[in-house]
Amino acid sequence: MNTALEKKLKDLPRSPGVYFHKDKTGEIIYVGKAAVLKNRVRQYFQSTLDMDVKTRALVAEIHDTDWVETESEIDALFLESEMVKRYMPRFNILLRDDKSQLFVRIDMKSEWPYVCFTRNPADDGADYYGPYYNGYAVKKAFRYLRKVFPYYTKPPKDNQRPDLDVHLGLAPSPLLSSDEYKTILRKLVRYLQGGRKALARELEKEMKLAAKLHDFETAADLRNKLSNLNELQRRIMFGDKEFLDISKDKALSDLTELLGLPKIPARIEGYDISHMSGTNVVASQVVFINGVSSRSDYRKYKTKIEHNNDFYNMNETITRRLSEKNIKAWGMPDLMLIDGGKGQLDAALKARETRGIDTLPFIGLAKREEQIVIDHERSNVTLNKEKLAQLEGYAAHSDNFTLVNLPHSSHIVKLLQRIRDESHRFAVSYHTVLKRQKQTASSLEEIPGIGPATRRKLIKTFGSLRGVNQATTDELTQAIGSTKAKVIIRYLPLN
Repeated sequence: MNTALEKKLKDLPRSPGVYFHKDKTGEIIYVGKAAVLKNRVRQYFQSTLDMDVKTRALVAEIHDTDWVETESEIDALFLESEMVKRYMPRFNILLRDDKSQLFVRIDMKSEWPYVCFTRNPADDGADYYGPYYNGYAVKKAFRYLRKVFPYYTKPPKDNQRPDLDVHLGLAPSPLLSSDEYKTILRKLVRYLQGGRKALARELEKEMKLAAKLHDFETAADLRNKLSNLNELQRRIMFGDKEFLDISKDKALSDLTELLGLPKIPARIEGYDISHMSGTNVVASQVVFINGVSSRSDYRKYKTKIEHNNDFYNMNETITRRLSEKNIKAWGMPDLMLIDGGKGQLDAALKARETRGIDTLPFIGLAKREEQIVIDHERSNVTLNKEKLAQLEGYAAHSDNFTLVNLPHSSHIVKLLQRIRDESHRFAVSYHTVLKRQKQTASSLEEIPGIGPATRRKLIKTFGSLRGVNQATTDELTQAIGSTKAKVIIRYLPLN
């Protein structure tokens, strides 16, 4: 360990957070999270006798270490996952090649929603919270949360007798209605989104009111929930993604300075188009808040006219995004990133001008060379040539556009790549869903007596043509009635 790093580590805090190990070139080679930064980071520089070969190799390359404090351990889990995806450090791949991110899934649209975990979020209308990198810690936190906000872990059956979870207070009482149960789940969601203090105040207020009304059983139950809530805060806490001091995010601060933005872009939106030869044309809108993905804010669009013209499709998407209704519902971003080069950026800027919005900054990211594309007059950014030189980049000019070239290892490129790749993934996933639905619908269209409403119901109930094929006669009868079920059975090779 060099002298400068040894001196720097004396300032390590005792709070949870994420740390970044760097080599001599400044490249991030490992990202980790810690419940106590001071203890975890210093462990790397103690005796190497108990370390495995890979960890010793990592320590041998560490030249510098940075860190970001977070409000809680679960926030550190979220941030660690995002930073690993952004920087793809080579030692994270070596040490954690069997790990992938975890999402919490809650489908509030069903009558009796249940809470579960998945590594592959689907475009099924459910709400997904995450991603989290350490599944064990997340599941441990939810075990404590369940004491405060009882929930199902699988769909309940009709007339099911109370099981052990109900008696332990981990599952809702059978006497609760669906609406009352959903009220409990909404409180759980509020907690995930950072409403810890407000919920604690509400529980305390309800407890005092119950005691005042001499309903001591309810008051005792609320007291226990409040106690469990406080216990959870001492063990592992959830927090809003606003916990970050974004001025410490090197990519965001460098991007702000490079583009001459008026403030650090707390909300960046990324857009991409996906289709197959002009069919099932869709667009994605992904949102990064304070430099990390905010999946609950993602949106998807299906274009009104289907044709093989990415410029038109991008123009329509941005026009719809900047409608008065959507601005009121979602607010305005601080920066828009368009996946593509000069043509896509020009189409997006024309959409912004159609809406009469002049101040919103727009940039593009061209795939081949990972160039940042800027329109001289309309992008509403001012390229800082001194910062560009400091970042060892250069600019090339083409017509009304500037193409900014930065080293692919730079923090800015890593951030923009992460946003672009996420917008591409989300667009492709939606396109795939529509393609499957169309394949299902086209097969069902050939069956006489099965109209659009029935086809939609079958797709919604069973998900795909394969799902319809695998459905039993009873399941089909329950979904669409016995008469139409007999028609389906006659024309489709059901199992």
